[in-house]
Amino acid sequence: MKLNAKQLRDVKEEDITEKLKTIKRRPIYFILENIYDTYNIGGLFRLADALAIEKMYICGQSEIPPNSKIKKASIGTYKVVPWTYKKTAKEAIEELRSGVIARIRQLAETKQSQKEIATATTSPRDDNNIVQIIAVEQHLTSIPYQKAGYSLPLALIFGNETYGVTEETLKLCDKIVEIPMWGINKSLNVIVSAAIISYWVVNK
Repeated sequence: MKLNAKQLRDVKEEDITEKLKTIKRRPIYFILENIYDTYNIGGLFRLADALAIEKMYICGQSEIPPNSKIKKASIGTYKVVPWTYKKTAKEAIEELRSGVIARIRQLAETKQSQKEIATATTSPRDDNNIVQIIAVEQHLTSIPYQKAGYSLPLALIFGNETYGVTEETLKLCDKIVEIPMWGINKSLNVIVSAAIISYWVVNK
């Protein structure tokens, strides 16, 4: 099932719910921390759909759908990419590391009932390494993205267009990676950065 821009904008979520269940999603998560530009959020929805990622977390001072600019920039992909809002990136990381998300996925793949899934996920697993957390940021401790080791499931954190990922969030990450810059400009647009890193991960 491939929809063009017009079809995506016009499609109703209830009309494609069953079809979306057939998509084989990659165990990759995007965590957006304080992304101010709503067009960037929309573009990240398009990228998330292209990669068929598991879920996107929109955190902090970021707008969420149905913001009109997100709807426009995403060409409707906000309706097909699973997403949720969290007050902080820390909350998103804690949810992922609790193991609950991983167990829901595992149980769903074995066709467990909704009741069995709900029962099995009420107590988090004690496993801090269930999801690898990597921030994309320029930092004293960052390494070039090509030299980092990646393992799935994986969460990629993308920060504010001006200030980047907060120090508080960076302390919770397993690794920090950056994209080399050889010109005068200090950084790339967040959508471009996300595309470079995430496609590199998928190809690896």
